Amino acid sequence: MHQTYQYGWIIPFIPLPIPILIGVGLLLVPTATKNLRRMWSFQSVLLLTIVMIFSINLSIQQINSNSSYQYVWSWIINNDFSLEFGYLIDPLTSIMSILITTVGIMVLIYSDNYMAHDQAYLRFFAYMGFFSTSMLGLVTSSNLIQIYIFWELVGMCSYLLIGFWFTRPLAANACQKAFVTNRIGDFGLLLGILGFYWITGSFEFRDLFEIFNNLIYDNEVNSLFVTLCGGLVFAGAVAKSAQFPLHVWLPDAMEGPTPISALIHAATMVAAGIFLVARLLPLFIVIPYIMNFISLIGIITVLLGATLALAQKDIKRGLAFSTMSQLGYMMLALGMGSYRSALFHLITHAYSKALLFLGSGSVIHSMETIVGYSPYKSQNMVLMGGLTKHIPITKNTFLLGTLSLCGIPPLACFWSKDEILNDSWLYSTIFAIIAWATAGLTAFYMFRIYLLTFEGHLSVHFQNYIGKEKVFFYSISLWGRGASKKINNNFRINNIESSSFLKKKIYQIDHNVRNVTRPFITITHFENKKFYSYPYESDSTMLFPLLILGLFTLFVGSIGIPFNQEGVDLDILSKWLTPSINLLHQKLNNSMDWYEFVKDTVFSVSIAYLGIFIASFLYKPPYSSLQNLDLINSIFKRGPKRILWDKILNGVYNWSYNRAYIDSFYTRSFTGGIRGLAKLTNFVDRRIIDGITNGVGLINFFIGEAVKYIGGGRISSYLFFYLTYVSIFLFVYFLI
Repeated sequence: MHQTYQYGWIIPFIPLPIPILIGVGLLLVPTATKNLRRMWSFQSVLLLTIVMIFSINLSIQQINSNSSYQYVWSWIINNDFSLEFGYLIDPLTSIMSILITTVGIMVLIYSDNYMAHDQAYLRFFAYMGFFSTSMLGLVTSSNLIQIYIFWELVGMCSYLLIGFWFTRPLAANACQKAFVTNRIGDFGLLLGILGFYWITGSFEFRDLFEIFNNLIYDNEVNSLFVTLCGGLVFAGAVAKSAQFPLHVWLPDAMEGPTPISALIHAATMVAAGIFLVARLLPLFIVIPYIMNFISLIGIITVLLGATLALAQKDIKRGLAFSTMSQLGYMMLALGMGSYRSALFHLITHAYSKALLFLGSGSVIHSMETIVGYSPYKSQNMVLMGGLTKHIPITKNTFLLGTLSLCGIPPLACFWSKDEILNDSWLYSTIFAIIAWATAGLTAFYMFRIYLLTFEGHLSVHFQNYIGKEKVFFYSISLWGRGASKKINNNFRINNIESSSFLKKKIYQIDHNVRNVTRPFITITHFENKKFYSYPYESDSTMLFPLLILGLFTLFVGSIGIPFNQEGVDLDILSKWLTPSINLLHQKLNNSMDWYEFVKDTVFSVSIAYLGIFIASFLYKPPYSSLQNLDLINSIFKRGPKRILWDKILNGVYNWSYNRAYIDSFYTRSFTGGIRGLAKLTNFVDRRIIDGITNGVGLINFFIGEAVKYIGGGRISSYLFFYLTYVSIFLFVYFLI
């Protein structure tokens, strides 16, 4: 076992050769590198699989031995200052490594088909490999400086991936917004790291925790300064995990490719903030104000993310705000000191949210096969509906992820979210009420997304494209052109085979605008037969990750069910986390009062079903919105009650659709304020500072001009001016 731990340093570097070789290949032999692009995707999956197997092996050893391992070596030594680099293998590291690799493998397999016809296919896999390396380096770091280095690399990779389609103005703006917002938090993180080094004289986690706890115990440190340093470190986690008020970058990050959204939202970038707080929890737990602040930010984010998701039209933005809310649950649990609950929800949410995002990508893929749909329209849920019979596998897996996030037993998120909800009652009644109410909101908006996307009949907007005889669908960057063949004089049908390392056929990238159409069917509409293209189920390489993640969503929650049977501890997660729990000086209670558990479960599941029922009442077809409107009209007749009801509905919609007006506030206050300050500075610089300088020059110029005419070389003129000045001087002197 010890020998296995010794090779832990290799974990971050295993995926690194792929981006290096792709970059060198594109630089030296671009044609050969592009022709062998399937090889790069296969090798990316293979190397990440090796990391996954190694991480699982380390995790099994930790579960069996309850041990951790750290190895460091000196990097910079100067007098009393020593900076060390190394790696730390403990339960938190192994959990994060498994999440990153398992979700990453599924995303890579999915991306091979999703990005198959994109001209930047190789660039995508190069970014993905570097992103995986940065994240694995982050979670294996043994000190704060090393974490900060990889923290910035993760931010750089996210900037590149969010702005992957940088020719789109929205994508370019989104990656800049994410980068700038995260730099605000990262600056605070750097200041906090330096502050804790000033206090303890060490960057290493174990030394830092021990020295700091002794200082706090002996009351030898200023509590205000300690709280300030803790808040600055937490600011980095707030930005990276999209917590209020630095959450504004997350919905705009959906401008990147959908596989990137799945990876960022499930197991990498947004999980980095949760990881940082969990890693430094032994530090925060002895600073009460920081723990209270963490829980406060968490509960605000829980409620805000849920309310912002209520009326979103873009399927990916709805899921993005859902991620924000669920990250708030994790941060709330960490602020309450529920280390196990937070990590449990991190695990279950990662697989469920990866499933949902990849499912949304499959939906977008299918919607873009419709004649006349652009990539921007294909994410709008208003333009969807009736997809169940066309993409049944995607629909079933998406429903599985939806039910899991709603907290329906026995799916994964039910176990972890229920644990956080129960812990919240012991911490604060107000926080508990908000957390439980948000659970109902979660069920409502998630089922709204599902119903708008899959249930009912084909959207009216979809049917507007019926009747076009000579039509071609053009897709920019996403879905490329295969070998097309002519059916008759009016219609062309493309070969729907796609490039994949699981298929033998491969297509060359065409630099022209690509045509993508699907086989046409006929349907009777107003007694006229019209032709249109209908959605198709995704290919096997996109469906395979959905099915695997669906299995994780079904069964991964079983690792954290706390109960004993005949004296044998069956709670794998608690046994796994024992070294970290001992570091926090907490005790795990593996026994379960089944009566209390069932009582709490009935309450939480009832709230979830209430949210599902309301969503079904409002959005479930047959398009009963008119019928529901009539029912509402009968309940709230014209009058003050109906006016109040309309105002409430409009207020909720505007609040959600306008993102709680926070972006507008930032635009006016910060962006507008900075621009106003820049204009004022420019005015002072040009009109006052430059004005003084230019004025002095002009005065000297005019004086010189005047003196030029005075000095004519005549003695009589000099005597005249001399006598004049003397006369004026004597007059003023005697007058005074």
